Amino acid sequence: MGFMAVAPVSFTGSCHSLAVLDIATALPIPLNNYAFGWRCRSSHDSNATLTGETAPLSIDAGNVTATSSSSSNSYPKYDRLLPCPKHKFSPRIEHLVVSEGGPVLEYICKALDLPHLFVADLIQFGAVYFALVHPEPLPTATPERIRIFKEVTEPLVLQKRASIKGKTIREAQKTFRVTDVNQFVEAGSYLRVHVHPKRFPRCYEIDWRSRIIALEESYVVLDKPAGTSVGETIGNTEESCATFVTRALGLTTPLMPTHQIDNCTEGCVVLARNKEYCSIHNSKIREKKVKKIYLALAASPLPIGIIKHYMRPVNMAPRLVSEDFIKGWQICQLEILECRKIPWPTVLVQDEYCVEDCRWPSQDYAYECKINLLTGRTHQIRAQFAACKAPIIGDSMYMHAAIAEMTNPGLNPFGKYKRDFDSEREKETAEINWIAQHGKEPRLAIGLQACQISWDDDEHFYRAGLPWWRC
Repeated sequence: MGFMAVAPVSFTGSCHSLAVLDIATALPIPLNNYAFGWRCRSSHDSNATLTGETAPLSIDAGNVTATSSSSSNSYPKYDRLLPCPKHKFSPRIEHLVVSEGGPVLEYICKALDLPHLFVADLIQFGAVYFALVHPEPLPTATPERIRIFKEVTEPLVLQKRASIKGKTIREAQKTFRVTDVNQFVEAGSYLRVHVHPKRFPRCYEIDWRSRIIALEESYVVLDKPAGTSVGETIGNTEESCATFVTRALGLTTPLMPTHQIDNCTEGCVVLARNKEYCSIHNSKIREKKVKKIYLALAASPLPIGIIKHYMRPVNMAPRLVSEDFIKGWQICQLEILECRKIPWPTVLVQDEYCVEDCRWPSQDYAYECKINLLTGRTHQIRAQFAACKAPIIGDSMYMHAAIAEMTNPGLNPFGKYKRDFDSEREKETAEINWIAQHGKEPRLAIGLQACQISWDDDEHFYRAGLPWWRC
């Protein structure tokens, strides 16, 4: 199918209906029959080093499934992992050091005692990664994995490997997504297999065309539903907004995210139709020419005006913020434009959108805040609101911590009532304890919507539909 020229058109609407797409029908043989009873021969570590991944697989926009040219002659059309299984499996990540060179498919099947067809599907799904040299494990890795890492990265061992000559250790440790079931892996190289990759079942419930706000020559503006990822995730190139919108519109060139919002957040997202526009929009964001307005449903009121915090520069949730300046921490600023009192969402509405009840003490009224986001840090609104004792409804990660701090005001080592510490070790212990007060990432939706996005002095202006709590 050739490139489809589309004239600019805008779509309007408020609340969006859900519809299970016909294209998301699975084959009669569910691959997840293999989900139990596998023999595991490597350590489990859900905190893998997740850097250096390559671009996603190419997509046949006319189908819900994707195939790669390297495997199309050997394996049937890929759709056994689609749609998402009804049963949720605990994450399972295997780290392997190849003991004997050969095709990657054969080695994984033998090392992990997995069916050939399943491993082939994992490779197609983007769940297998490769590096010439084992990346350095995180401190949370198992002792066994750390021992193996030290053994295979000994200088004398690495000197014998011709494939890494001329490369730095850092270059050799860069991970790439495996896309060919016949790729040769040499002895000593590293494989990471996401046997149970993170899934996004919400993708199969959405009428994606009804979520399109605007379809332009160079980009698409999407009203992203909560519970979905904007782009590909580690171990999953299939279940994303970019992939499903590409298919829904019948495009031959995969859409590319120009920016991100959290999986649990809904609202405006810009997807580029080509690399050139992706680069252009990224430049506008860096130059602060893109304006983003959010609606947040908070558990307590907040004053009109600018709120400023400093965020710990650690790329890991939860994001910690401090009211006071800390050297090296990143400034976070947002402006509360409006704050109005509304009824707390009913249990029926919360159940419909899988909003978690985080046991906030008073659930009579909520506060809808309109926000001008001045800096765009990950989890910024969520972390700042919680720090102000006004966590976002349904935010199981940050509301639990806010409740804990209300009960014990000195618990937060970076909060208003922080205490002085006698030693760095005591301060580190308090920080670890404070992190432990935070909950898990929300399952689906929280009270947060990217309700407006505009750039070039509002020459391009787009608005999302009504947020879930108003539907």
